[in-house]
Amino acid sequence: MRGGERVLEALCRMFPDADIFTHVYDPNVASDIIRSRRVTTTFIARMPFARRFYQKYLPLMPMALEELDLTGYDLVISSESGPAKGVTPPPDAAHLCYVHSPMRYIWDQYHVYKRHAGPVARMVMPALAHQLRIWDAVSAARVDTFLANSTHVANRVKAYYRRAASVVHPPVAVDAFAPAPRAAREPFYLWVGELVSYKRPDLAVEAFNRLSRPLVVIGDGPMRARLERMAGDHIRFLGKADFETLKWHMARCQALIFPGEEDFGIVPVEAMSAGRPVIAYGRGGVLDTVCDGETGLLFHDQTTEGLLDAVERFETSAIADADPASLRAHARRFDETAFRRGVFRALAGQGLCDPSAAARSDEHAA
Repeated sequence: MRGGERVLEALCRMFPDADIFTHVYDPNVASDIIRSRRVTTTFIARMPFARRFYQKYLPLMPMALEELDLTGYDLVISSESGPAKGVTPPPDAAHLCYVHSPMRYIWDQYHVYKRHAGPVARMVMPALAHQLRIWDAVSAARVDTFLANSTHVANRVKAYYRRAASVVHPPVAVDAFAPAPRAAREPFYLWVGELVSYKRPDLAVEAFNRLSRPLVVIGDGPMRARLERMAGDHIRFLGKADFETLKWHMARCQALIFPGEEDFGIVPVEAMSAGRPVIAYGRGGVLDTVCDGETGLLFHDQTTEGLLDAVERFETSAIADADPASLRAHARRFDETAFRRGVFRALAGQGLCDPSAAARSDEHAA
């Protein structure tokens, strides 16, 4: 249950009669609202070890999607960070695509993925990626309306598909977080996320080693062992923490450290929902969510020195003592009500629903 699944939950609440189509489905790890729906899987779900290694079946996903029978549906919403938009809706159905990201591994991050792939994968990637790019671009023509989760993603939709995308930010559970009293704050900084290279946890560990300041790392991933070997005694790794532990640390940290480039990045909005500012690398989705000098501090040199400088500037700035209520008010711009309004307005703008649907959605949320 990550960001894409939270978007799916919100869509389920907006469209209570909708069915779900997906490649692979494990009801044991899905939420109640998703389990309450009729879920249809593609033939990939019947492949060996599909639940654990579904990514390995990427070459078969275009065919699997096109085999789905969507006869009888009048609205199709695809939630796209892979090839989901490649379904073939009925000719009289409207197709809205919500883009978390165009496929990174064949577009802007292709060479990064290739460099880190094994020898067999590096050998097959050029031919596979070439064919997937052609199919991905062609399948964009099956979409009536594109929505992007950030300005950063909307720019990539335009670059790769030559299509315009309106920005509708994903829903963040703002009310699930709450600020702590000022006296309850502690002197540590916080890093949260999967410990993978593109999120740059190594920058946080290296910088706080040199600063000799406390850093708490929440999350797990393939880089954890190496990072723990690098880290000094003042850096603590909590691994996969439960939600209560996450909320406690969010509300009490000095600031969230966010040194990677993300398509949107829910974690910074969660930190602001807990009344704490953000120190972030100034590229990607944070340009939509963090106001430099008001709700956080952005740095533009993605190096250890760049982060060191940002932390030192933060500690002598007014942002370190930002008003938690103001931070929460800013985070409220990214709650589920705003997401609902954006989706319904996009549909109404294309003549795909009654313009009053957005207003009714706001009343329902209230």
